[in-house]
Amino acid sequence: MSFPIEVTEYTDAQCPWAWSAEPMKWRLRWHYGDALAWRTRMIVLASDTDHYARIGFSAEQLAAGFEMFATRYGMPLDATPRPRLGATRPAAKAVVAARVNSSADVAERLLRRLRIHAMTNPTAMLEESATIVAAATEAGIDPAVLERWLTDPAVERELQADMLAARSPAPAAVALSHKLARVTEDPSRWRYTAPSLVFTRASDRTTIETPGFHPSLSYEVAIANLDPSIERRAAPASVSELLEWAGEPLATQEVAEVFGIDRDAAREQLTDATGAIEQRAGSDAFWALDTAAVAQAA
Repeated sequence: MSFPIEVTEYTDAQCPWAWSAEPMKWRLRWHYGDALAWRTRMIVLASDTDHYARIGFSAEQLAAGFEMFATRYGMPLDATPRPRLGATRPAAKAVVAARVNSSADVAERLLRRLRIHAMTNPTAMLEESATIVAAATEAGIDPAVLERWLTDPAVERELQADMLAARSPAPAAVALSHKLARVTEDPSRWRYTAPSLVFTRASDRTTIETPGFHPSLSYEVAIANLDPSIERRAAPASVSELLEWAGEPLATQEVAEVFGIDRDAAREQLTDATGAIEQRAGSDAFWALDTAAVAQAA
C-alpha cells in the first residue's frame, strides 16, 4: 500500500508528555486513516538504572508531574510515587524488536501497553521483564517469541540507530530548540523530546518537523500543507462507532479529542452508549465496547 505521508514519532514509554499526546494520534488516525504511515522510533530517555539519579530527578518529582499532567491533559495517570526510577532501555528495545521482526503496527500495540503499565501501575518498572512480558501478552505477542526477537543482533543495531536519530534533530527542529532537550552525555547537542512527530511527503521526501508536544491542529496543518488532496474524514457518528473502530479500549480524553469535545461531554456520551464498558485506571478510565451487548440491543 502506498501512503502519501509518513509520520515518524520519536518517543519513550516513560514520558507523560508522550502519553498525553495519545489523544492527538487517535484523532489523526481517525481523520486521515490510510493516508498516514506511522513509524515509531525510540529515544531511550534512561539507558541505565542510575540515569535519573545522575540528573537529580526523583520518583516524588515524577509523581507530582503525573498529578499535573492528569489534571491538565486528562489521560489516566496514577500519581502514586514509584518505588524507584529505572531504565527505559529494555522496554524500548522490546518495541524495536517488534518493529524489526514483525511490523510497525505490532510495535505500536506493544508500546501502547507499555505506556499503560508505566502510567497507571505504580509498581510496573519498564526495565523489569515482568512488565514487558505482561505488555507483550496483552499486545498479542507470545513472550517466548519476543525473547527470541530480542536476541537478534539487528534489533540492537536498530535501537542504536533510533537513539542516534533522536539525538540528531533536523535544522528545522533545532530552530525550535525550546521544544527540544539537551543530550545528557553531551550538553552541546540537542535531542528530540517525546513526542516529536516528523511528517514526510512520500513523493519527494519533503518534511515538516513538529518537535515536542503540540495540539492536534498543528499536526493537521502539517498534513494539509504536505498534501491538500488528502480527504479528512468527518467525526464518528457515535462513540460506539469510534470504540468499535479502535479495536482496543480508549481513554475518556482520547474519545473527547477525536470528537473535539471536552472530557465531561465525552464521559456523558460514553456512559449513555449501549455496550460501552468503563475500565477504571489511575485518575480516569478507559472504555471498551461489548459487541455482544450492542448486537443484543440492535
